Amino acid sequence: MCPWVNQRVRPPRPSEKKPRPGHNGRLGFGIIGSVLLLSNMSFTGPSMASGGKTASKAFDFGKTVVVKPKGKHQATVVWLHGLGDNGSSWSQLLETIPLPNIKWICPTAPTRPVTLFGGFPSTAWFDVEELSEDAPDDLEGLDAAATHVANLLSTEPADIKVGIGGFSMGAATALYSGACFSVGKYANGNPFTSNLSAVVGLSGWLPCAKRWGKELEGVDGAADRAAALPILLCHGKADDVVSHKYGEKSSHALSSLGFKDVTFKSYSGLGHYTIPQEMDEVCAWLSSKLGLDTSSSSLK
Repeated sequence: MCPWVNQRVRPPRPSEKKPRPGHNGRLGFGIIGSVLLLSNMSFTGPSMASGGKTASKAFDFGKTVVVKPKGKHQATVVWLHGLGDNGSSWSQLLETIPLPNIKWICPTAPTRPVTLFGGFPSTAWFDVEELSEDAPDDLEGLDAAATHVANLLSTEPADIKVGIGGFSMGAATALYSGACFSVGKYANGNPFTSNLSAVVGLSGWLPCAKRWGKELEGVDGAADRAAALPILLCHGKADDVVSHKYGEKSSHALSSLGFKDVTFKSYSGLGHYTIPQEMDEVCAWLSSKLGLDTSSSSLK
C-alpha cells in the first residue's frame, strides 16, 4: 500500500490561506478558496485557433523539486500541483510512496493574476476566467505549461519511460499535455516532442475537450498515439470544487476521441482531496503501465 496518510485530509476552507509546509492540506486544494475553479470545463466553446489570449506573455515558473528514485531508475513522472499550491508540497508526499524506480519532477506554476479572483495573484498553470462551460480556454497559458513540462522531460535518457500526472488544475494540464502528445503539437502549432507513456489526472478535467477531434483527424499517426496512451482519471463523487460529472465527461470525451486505454475511478464520499485508497490505485496503475520492476533486485 502507499503510505500516504492514515486518515482523510480535508481541503482548505475559503478563509484559509495557502497551507504551511508540512500541513496536511497539501493533499487537498491548496488555495485560498475551494469555491474556486473549476467548473471551467470547456466541453463547448470556440475552436482551438480562436480560443485563449492573443497577447504574448512571459511566464516565470517557480522552483522545481526532484525526488530521486530509491532504486533502479526506470521511469520519470512530472507531477503538477493544483491552483495555489507548489511543487514542494507534493514532493514530500511522492517521496514516501513505494515506487522506488520512479524519479518524480515537481515543478511550481508561475505566480500570475487569476481572473476568477479579480486579478488576485496565485500560482496557476493557466488563467481561469469564469465558472462557465462556455468560457474560453487560456490556450497560451496551457501551451506554456505543457511546454515547460516537455522541457523538464527533454533531458531524460532514451531508455527511461516518461509520464505526467497532477491534481485539479495540474490534472487538467497533464491531460492537455497528453492530448498535445497525441496530436504532435500544441495549440500554437509548435511540435510536442516528449514521448509519453502514461498520464494521471486526479480531481481534474480535460481542457478543450470538444476541440481535439478535428486536430486528431488531421494529423498522421495521431490516432495511433491516442489509442496507445494509458490514462488514469480518479475523481471523488463529493467533489464540490471540480464536480465529479466533469471528470466523468472528460473520461467519455477521451474515449470518444480514440483514447482506448482510459481508466476512470470514482470514490464515494471523496471531496476535492485524495485518500490512501486512491493513491494505492495510482501506484498499482503506474507500476503496471510503466512496466516497473517491483522485485528486490531492482533496488540499488
